[in-house]
Amino acid sequence: MASKKIEVQGLQIRVKSFNEKDYISLTDIAAKAEGDSKQLILRWIQNVDTLLFLQAWEELHNPDFKVTQMNNFRLKHLEKRYSATAQKYIEQTNAIGIISKSGRYGGTYAHKEIALNFCYWISPQFQVYMYKAFTELMEQEFQRKNLEWHISKITDNIDEVRNLLDTIPLQNPKRNRLNKP
Repeated sequence: MASKKIEVQGLQIRVKSFNEKDYISLTDIAAKAEGDSKQLILRWIQNVDTLLFLQAWEELHNPDFKVTQMNNFRLKHLEKRYSATAQKYIEQTNAIGIISKSGRYGGTYAHKEIALNFCYWISPQFQVYMYKAFTELMEQEFQRKNLEWHISKITDNIDEVRNLLDTIPLQNPKRNRLNKP
């Protein structure tokens, strides 16, 4: 689980890779708004528009998404006494767009597209800055990987030349002159 950080308007936001996809910390993003981060994420998850967005995202990206359970989840949410949390959402619908872990090193992470939706919910202006910072991080990562690939190819070529040189018989010009009749 590789971890990176981006800075958006002075706020450090963790980006982790899960299953080779980048997930952005909603917990860190929530620090942008005043109040308890956990409660802010809870209010966002309980928003009807958010649930519709999450359902559309999961249906597009997750073949194992449980649509029927999502509909039940949304209906339960309409009852005031039911608390919709990220962990309940994940467990009941088999969602992959959000990852939520409890504990000291836990937090709630979301796929970049979902995280941008969360940013918009907090502040459209913050979403623009977040998108810019995340795009720059991805470009830097692409350049690093591209450089690593080129270095790997050069190393492979050097190894091939060495192997080729090893197959050429050693020729000593002095020895050849001395042995000539």
